[in-house]
Order: sequence, then C-alpha cells, then structure tokens
Amino acid sequence: MADQPDDIGLSHPAQALAVRWASFLAHDRRRSPHTVRAYVATAHRFLEFLGRHRGEEIGRYGLLTLPASDLRAFLADRRASGLGASSAAREMSAVRAFLSFAAEDLGEIPQLPRTRAPKRPRTLPRPASPDDALALAEEAGSASEDWTAARDMAILLLLYGSGLRIAEAMGLPASVLPIGRTLRVTGKRNKTRVVPVVDAVREAITAYTQACPYPLTGSTPLFLGARGGPLNADLVRRSVRSARRRLGLPDSLTPHALRHSFATHLLAGGADLRSLQELLGHASLSSTQIYTQVDAAQLLDIYRHAHPRA
Repeated sequence: MADQPDDIGLSHPAQALAVRWASFLAHDRRRSPHTVRAYVATAHRFLEFLGRHRGEEIGRYGLLTLPASDLRAFLADRRASGLGASSAAREMSAVRAFLSFAAEDLGEIPQLPRTRAPKRPRTLPRPASPDDALALAEEAGSASEDWTAARDMAILLLLYGSGLRIAEAMGLPASVLPIGRTLRVTGKRNKTRVVPVVDAVREAITAYTQACPYPLTGSTPLFLGARGGPLNADLVRRSVRSARRRLGLPDSLTPHALRHSFATHLLAGGADLRSLQELLGHASLSSTQIYTQVDAAQLLDIYRHAHPRA
C-alpha cells in the first residue's frame, strides 16, 4: 500500500460521514454557514491527509482508533503549509469535533487521542481579531447540547457586536424582545444609551429565545440561568475560559476584551471619538481616548515589522 498515489484520499468511505456532519452542524447545532463550510472543509482535509499519511483508505470505524501521532502529524503538516497558531488551533478543534461526531454516530463514547493544540506566544494584551472574537462565540455556542450554549453564544456576540459590558447584558429585561436594529441599554450610573444590533447578533438572540425552555416576558431577565433564574456572569466567564482553552486563544481574551475589540475595530474603521463615546456609554471623553493609544500601538507594531528601516 505504500506506493499508492497521493490522491488516495479522494474516495475515502469516511467522506460520507463528513457530509452528514455538515447537516448536523447546520440543523442540529445551528452553526453559521461560514462555520459549517470551514469545519467540513477541515474534516475532508483531515481525511485526505490521513490517506496520504497512512497509505490506505480511511473508513468511519478507522476514525475511532486513531493514535495521537496522526493528529500531531496533521497539525505539523498544516503548520508547514503556513497556517498560523490560532488558525491551527481552530483547525484542531474542528478535527476533534468531527472525531466526536464519528464516535457518536456509531453509538460509541468519544475517546479522543490526546494532543495539544498550538498556543499563541504570550504578548501584551491586544484587541481580538474579528475572526478570533467570532470563533470564541461560536465555540462557546457548541460546548453543550442544551439551550445554554445558544445563550452563551448570543451573549458573547452581543458584547462584541454592540460593545456592551457583561453587567449590561445581564441586566437586559425580556421586554427588549423582539430585538430590532437598535437596543436601549442601561449602563453605569443608570445612564441609558442606544446601541446598534447587527444581523448576526439579532439572529443569535432569536435562536437562544427559541431554545430557552422558560418564559421570557416583561421584567424577567433576558438571559437566564440553567434553572430559570437570573444568570450569574461568572458562568459566562467560565464558558469563555473553556472555549478559549480549546481554541488556544490568549488569556487576555475575556468577555470584557470583546467590548474593547468592538471599540478598537470601530476606531480603526473611521469612527470618531465622540460617536464612540456615545456607543460605549463613557461619561468622559478621556475614557474613550485610551482607544487611540491602542490603535497607535497597533500601527507602530505594523511599522516595526514591515518597514525596512525600522
């Protein structure tokens, strides 16, 4: 079998499993079309690599007995092709999710081979990239089979998409439903402001409210705990820590960092400080000006790495 051509992976029996996984992600887990495409592409890429690496067809039963060395070899191959640490960590997360699905599809208990995903080097805290922020929310939204995963995803997308503090999200009443294009938020010192709500945030909140088994009306908190009472923000932070660990993202990517990312990305996109102050609910413009320092630091970092005389 060692002299098989490199394209042996094109006819793996396990590819049919990857196709079923796409339907599972889209309909059962309600993942975004972008995530489904990315995850399923990773599954096919993994199967094709295994075919080349092992010199044999990969069937769905073979996925249950893979050694950790095969996952490490796949990771090394992807890194050698130029994949960055964060992207490689997300790719490994997709592979693990696919292997879990393969085991459950056969009625087995998932027993995944142990291997570490690459970690980013520790650096000074900086805003999360849009891809990392969305990956964190979607990973938290896939952590369990029940409705609380949809809740966590909705909260994290709200923090990043609308710039809320976590306490502000926890304080939203169910009376804000149905969510429109804007949302009135009560912040520090009972100061109210209006923030935009993009489609992805509105869709995530709608998915959560449809999955929530408790009535969401009137002054009831919009985001509820597992037993139907007010949600403790520490549970959201715990969900973020777990998702962050699985993705290999830096410890600095906290729920509050998503609000910082919202502000920094708006500023980089041309938003003026006075508008940003209103969106963030800062009482003083001086509180908002710190984001100009963050943006300047990013530009300086780019300059140092790109300019031949730096």
